[in-house]
Amino acid sequence: MSVWRLLLIAVSLLAASARAETPVARIAIIIDDLGYGMALGQRALNLPGPVSFAVLPATPRAEALANRAQSLGKDVLLHLPLQSAGTGYTAEPGSLLLDMSRTQFADAFALALQSVPHAIGVNNHKGSLLTRHPGHMAWLMQEIHARNDLFFVDSFTTHESVALDLAREAGVPAVKRDVFLDPDRLPGTIEREFMRLKELARRRGFAIGIGHPYPVTLDLLEMELPKLEAEGIELVSISRYVSLRSENDKSTPQLTEVE
Repeated sequence: MSVWRLLLIAVSLLAASARAETPVARIAIIIDDLGYGMALGQRALNLPGPVSFAVLPATPRAEALANRAQSLGKDVLLHLPLQSAGTGYTAEPGSLLLDMSRTQFADAFALALQSVPHAIGVNNHKGSLLTRHPGHMAWLMQEIHARNDLFFVDSFTTHESVALDLAREAGVPAVKRDVFLDPDRLPGTIEREFMRLKELARRRGFAIGIGHPYPVTLDLLEMELPKLEAEGIELVSISRYVSLRSENDKSTPQLTEVE
């Protein structure tokens, strides 16, 4: 066998090896609702890899958990409460509401952002009412755009959300959630949704999952996240994900969040 033939075979084998070692899919995972429980919040922050964290504004542990996340090199988001549909809605600290004036809206956003140090992006907490209103979503995206380097993740709590379109119109880097990992707290549900997240990422090349600091969710993630690399899936921070996907988010319709 000629030297050139041997060289060609060696190069082919190296290329095949590189392909096998390169993740074929990427996922980002955001843990929402940090800011109240310190013990579960700290446990969430200790999850392996670049998991990202969304912190509720004006909550007792918001500053401490955001500082801790930043010290660990984790991405921090402002988990911004937006008004949801239904007569039983109760406004939470930092909420943006339908009956706010433009000035009230801007002031409330500024205070919410100020209460979560190190936030590099925003995702919505609830919001099945407000994310359907183009005027209010335009206001929100103007506020985000006015602050350099912030991005937006639509938690997609309603299929009628216009938040993603309005973000892009405003020039705000934006993506939307694909899978809620824990629409209920049954271990079987969370395992099923995590599998669905991985399959979606394998099929499309990318997917976003959102979970919460529930013990059962953390149990699964502590066990499963270390296995991702061997499964050909790369876990990435939400900031890296947004930079890769902000111009081409074509996620398929998914389940909405239980509010």
